[in-house]
Amino acid sequence: MLGMPNVSPSGPPMAASPLTVAVLEIDAYAGSLGWDQPARLFALVDTARLRAHEPGLAAQLGLDDTASTTATLTPVEQEELPAGAALDEFLATIAWPDAVVGCAMTVERMMLPPSAEASVPDGLTDAQLTSWVAEHPDRQEVRMTVAVLRDGARDSAVRLREKDSPTEVLTGAGLVPGLAEALAATFES
Repeated sequence: MLGMPNVSPSGPPMAASPLTVAVLEIDAYAGSLGWDQPARLFALVDTARLRAHEPGLAAQLGLDDTASTTATLTPVEQEELPAGAALDEFLATIAWPDAVVGCAMTVERMMLPPSAEASVPDGLTDAQLTSWVAEHPDRQEVRMTVAVLRDGARDSAVRLREKDSPTEVLTGAGLVPGLAEALAATFES
């Protein structure tokens, strides 16, 4: 497991849930790495439990008892995803230990506004569709951070490349439902 440094943009909203705080922390971390990054997977662990049961790891992540963190969930970046692996196939291979209360992922994608959907040519293969979207004049590059908990809670953050600022991040539970479903499935046994 790789630790993720504590990154704080301008701080989460005052009434943010612990899951929203974790999503925004991961979004800020991904933002600090720049664009054109591979997908990244994170385990979400209970911070107090991590301190109690893994004090060495907690200290390595800057979460020892002397740290003044109030985060109740700590994102822990996992090993790099296998190159060339389809995301859905990779996620289907994951099983989390009981200590992991949730997981999150950041991915970058090209998206089109809903108004462009009517102009998508019929019968395109996935590769052709990807190429068509990449060449479309209304395409938007986005970074999506999606997190789910074992109890079913979900949250996500979406950042447009053209508005790459911590104050321009859209959050909400239902922004990326397909990825949220795929992440939630990693907790089903």
